[in-house]
Amino acid sequence: MAKNFRISTHRNDENLHLKLMGDFDGTSAFELLNVLKGKSDRTSKVFIHTSGLRNIYPFGLNVFHNNLNVLKGKLAELVFTGENASRLAPEKAVLSDFTISTIPLVEQSGKSSSTLYPPRAE
Repeated sequence: MAKNFRISTHRNDENLHLKLMGDFDGTSAFELLNVLKGKSDRTSKVFIHTSGLRNIYPFGLNVFHNNLNVLKGKLAELVFTGENASRLAPEKAVLSDFTISTIPLVEQSGKSSSTLYPPRAE
């Protein structure tokens, strides 16, 4: 069990943001699925921010991908962001009743940042 795994949640308008931090293993996968089931009501999009993940274990990925069916009917769109987005997101949409997409990082002035939020003027 990854003792250092945490999920920080934030809601704005009809969107839910989940920031994942630490190591992602099988227990972490079930914790993420439970948060998604419990907090996705009245949510059009759920953003899963993955840049805070250190280690992503294959078993954790398998647990997460093989249990996405518990979200059927719970949400409309699941969006993975950050440097680990493509690793955590399933390769193809497992379910037909919601959309799964990724927003990769882009290089800007030598810094990595998500394309989800535009850079702030300084």
